[in-house]
Amino acid sequence: MEDIIKVTVIDREGVTHELDAPTDMNMNMMELCKSYELPVEGTCGGMALCASCHCYVLSEHELREASDDEEDMLDQAFFVEDNSRLGCQIKLVNELDGLKVQLAPVGD
Repeated sequence: MEDIIKVTVIDREGVTHELDAPTDMNMNMMELCKSYELPVEGTCGGMALCASCHCYVLSEHELREASDDEEDMLDQAFFVEDNSRLGCQIKLVNELDGLKVQLAPVGD
C-alpha cells in the first residue's frame, strides 16, 4: 500500500517496535505512538506546548525545520540532544518511510 510507511520506535525500555504508519490521515509521530499504546502522553494534544512526546531522531531523514514553538519547548525539556524533536511536530509523510526514533526519557 502506498499510503503506509514503516516507522521504527524504540521505547523507554529499549524495546524496538516496527509500526505501520498511514500517510493519508494527517497523523504525526505522537499520534502514531499513542495509537499503538506506546508511552507518549501528548498532554497538550499536539500543539508543541509540552515535551511529553520528546523523541530522538536516529535515522538520516530530512525533517521539516523545527518551528520557534518547538524550539522553545525543547529548550525547557529534559535530556535534550542535537537530534531531539517533538513527536507531535513530525508529520507522517511518504518521504519518512524507514524513519527511526527513540522516545526520550521522562524528566523528574
